Amino acid sequence: MEEKKSEINGHAGHKSPLPAVSVKSDKKSFKDRLMGFFKRNLLVILTVSGVLVGVGLGMMVRNMNLTRAQMTYFAFPGEMLLRMLKMIILPLVVCSLISGAASLDTRSLGKLGGIAVSYFLVTTLIASSIGVALAFIIKPGVGAGALNTNLGLEGVSSNKETADSFLDLARNLFPSNLVAAAFRSYATDYKTVLVGNGTNGTLNYQKVPYGTDADGMNILGLVLFAMIFGVALRKLGTEGEELIRVFNAFNEATMVLVSWIMWYVPFGIMFLVGSKIVEMEDVVLLVTSLGKYIFASILGHIIHGGIVLPLIYFGFTRENPFSFLSGLITPFTTAFATCSSSATLPTMMKCIEENNGVDKRISRFILPIGATVNMDGAAIFQCVAAVFIAQLNNVELNAGQIFTILVTATASSVGAAGIPAGGIITIAIILEAIGLPTHDLSLMLAVDWIVDRTTTVVNVEGDALGAGILHHINEREMKRQQQQHQEEQELQEVKVEVVANVKAEEETSPLVTHQSQGECSSHETLNEKDGVESVL
Repeated sequence: MEEKKSEINGHAGHKSPLPAVSVKSDKKSFKDRLMGFFKRNLLVILTVSGVLVGVGLGMMVRNMNLTRAQMTYFAFPGEMLLRMLKMIILPLVVCSLISGAASLDTRSLGKLGGIAVSYFLVTTLIASSIGVALAFIIKPGVGAGALNTNLGLEGVSSNKETADSFLDLARNLFPSNLVAAAFRSYATDYKTVLVGNGTNGTLNYQKVPYGTDADGMNILGLVLFAMIFGVALRKLGTEGEELIRVFNAFNEATMVLVSWIMWYVPFGIMFLVGSKIVEMEDVVLLVTSLGKYIFASILGHIIHGGIVLPLIYFGFTRENPFSFLSGLITPFTTAFATCSSSATLPTMMKCIEENNGVDKRISRFILPIGATVNMDGAAIFQCVAAVFIAQLNNVELNAGQIFTILVTATASSVGAAGIPAGGIITIAIILEAIGLPTHDLSLMLAVDWIVDRTTTVVNVEGDALGAGILHHINEREMKRQQQQHQEEQELQEVKVEVVANVKAEEETSPLVTHQSQGECSSHETLNEKDGVESVL
């Protein structure tokens, strides 16, 4: 008893080392968490740092008064990044769309495609409406006359008819040569022909349209072909499985290349941003002259990208849109630096699958289409630009012209090139549609390098949230089907159990048992009687 008491006293007198161990483990776990955070977000931190360092580097080099040749050398690492990203676009778009369309059954493909097209059209129409409304509220073109002479800009003219612009869009959907579509697209040009009138013998000059090949990938035609080809491969069944596997493997290999290129992104972005700052001429004059136009465009992008699109995402998914967007900082930074939706596609596809867990079949089907046809940010600045040029020329827009701006901006954004300054061509279509001069387009080009950055970020944000919405709808549909299948299976099991019980009841029914016992007893009685008779 005394030994036990002394042991207890000994333990009571000895201080337990547990609190110190727990503190040490807490410190270790915090360090591990911090290291884990840096490892997970290393690329994001490097990319954002690249932008900031690029701004500082550009401001330093700007004071060195470099020649044009030296500026080209300074921009070389950034040019290499753009070339790498553009190199990967063609195999990525074609293979991802073929494998994505082939992995979905026709019913799902039709349903998801319908939802995607509706989402793209509605969001672009909302974006156009925001752009027009802000332009009328802020009035960027009022009192901004003679800007071309102040800024020393040359005029930009476009004599393309609106009808020909939309016909070119339809022609590019079906390229006559798929190989040529990888680096050229169809464009209408005009020539003046002297035509004689047979009745009175007079000669008249007429503008005759003819087809030309414009430099630049016909991404619209390639997207449509890849989708249809993927559906055709699925229709083949077992015969098409081998080729589907080839395209899937090609797609996975392309994504590996993308993961390698992404590690060059921070370095390339640093020089892209730095070289753009070095190339700027008189920024103060530009901002003071066109400040209201820049402000209206960027405010429209903030409203659409920060309020409208997240609300649409929340309405469909009931999830926090900003936690979804937080996993896409790298593609947004790439979009800001490159000003190209197409160049951002590789990094967007990788991040949305790995960070946000979006189904590969959804992302590889919807993101290439979105990068081609969904241009919410472009629609905003195009509408602001159209109203700005109308105000600049003292033209009062009527309701019909405003409606034309909305419809034309929404429709023409489908064919807008996903490249830097690609939206300027679309503004020319809108101006021609409402009968405004196109010589003021040089003003848009002067500030396009500023506005195009937020434009591209909003464009790719719309694509990403669209993919998130489709992923949620697809998951919900799959859960519903699984639940329905489970219920049917349970119902089938219940039916089998009921049938088995009925059979068992029939076999062990008291009436049947009683009858059988009665039959047995009657047989026994007859046998006994027969035995008695035989004895007698």
